[in-house]
Amino acid sequence: MEEDASTSGNSNISPQLVNEWIEIQDSLKKRLITDDEFDWKLPPMKDQDSEGMEENQDSNVEILKYVGGVDLSFSRNDSLIACATLVVLDISTLEVVHEDSSIIKLRIPYVPGFLAFREAPVLLELLKKMETTSPTLYPQVLMVDGNGLLHPRGFGLACHLGVLADLPTIGIGKNAMWTTKSSLKPIFISVGHRVSLPSAIKIVKLFGRFRVPEPIRQADIRSKDFFRKHGLS
Repeated sequence: MEEDASTSGNSNISPQLVNEWIEIQDSLKKRLITDDEFDWKLPPMKDQDSEGMEENQDSNVEILKYVGGVDLSFSRNDSLIACATLVVLDISTLEVVHEDSSIIKLRIPYVPGFLAFREAPVLLELLKKMETTSPTLYPQVLMVDGNGLLHPRGFGLACHLGVLADLPTIGIGKNAMWTTKSSLKPIFISVGHRVSLPSAIKIVKLFGRFRVPEPIRQADIRSKDFFRKHGLS
């Protein structure tokens, strides 16, 4: 689920709690890195020139291999019942090499601008679990179904999760945070953490088969399937 500025607020959330969230966001924002800070190189693009390919052929630098995606699906009967899913794809084959899902009851309702406080904890748990169970497949970069810098306070779910997990992240928004009359259905790529916007765009383009990048698409499909298997859809 991604943040939508048009969604109304929730009267059950106290102003004091919102102020606490703002303080936490401001504190985490100080740790945000919006430039490339990773120890791998992007694989060559299909239309990349020879000079660019030579840069990526440095045998001493690891090439990006594992890209993760996270998403949450929600019960139609109870908006606090959710299935969180983490997938990891091998970028060379676009095959899912790791998948994990968790059905939980969320503790707080959705509040516009503060999606991370609702969703980040369960996504962090999936990442921490993977560090223990499948560390060799751990994602080198994570696509998040939610915005990064493209956020009312400049610190969306992708930023929040990236900072807490200390992981390069990219925000993938499916809805604009402003009014648009376009009949097209674009996606909105924004910086999450430790990845610049140019690099984020290049990474997303590696998964150009569908409108939604494959890591997010697979996380969405598999979270819904997991719900159905447990009779909670």
